Amino acid sequence: MPYTAPEDLKNQDPRVMQRNAAKVEKGFWVKLRRSLGQLPFLEEAVSAYYCAFDPRTPRPVKAMLLAALAYFVVPSDMIPDFIAGLGFTDDATVLFATLRIVSGNIKERHRSAARRRLSDLGLRQPATAEQTAGPAEEPAKEPAKEPQSGAGS
Repeated sequence: MPYTAPEDLKNQDPRVMQRNAAKVEKGFWVKLRRSLGQLPFLEEAVSAYYCAFDPRTPRPVKAMLLAALAYFVVPSDMIPDFIAGLGFTDDATVLFATLRIVSGNIKERHRSAARRRLSDLGLRQPATAEQTAGPAEEPAKEPAKEPQSGAGS
């Protein structure tokens, strides 16, 4: 069942959502690559990314996803990521909890886009026709492309 948010408009402030979206667009793919092997729900996280940038996603759901994804990508958080064994747990917990709350809003078009992107990046096996076939939905729009790694990255 899709998530229905309470009408707490300060969490949906367009300025906050824009800041979070900018953080996510800038850092999501970089953080994802650094987190390989530590994120047991990789496909769900990428699906959430596509859902967050889908214009058809309800605003309260976008706000929650962008906040959780921004927390995931921001380098300074409650437990720094460089602390072995602990640093990644708070990021993963926030993201996982948010995914569970809004899971009904993450559609097959988001999952399909996530599988394609992960396959293109070599982070999963290419999707089969059965995996990509789902209910007839318009595909998720491609958000901003992953920044190219430069020297010293």
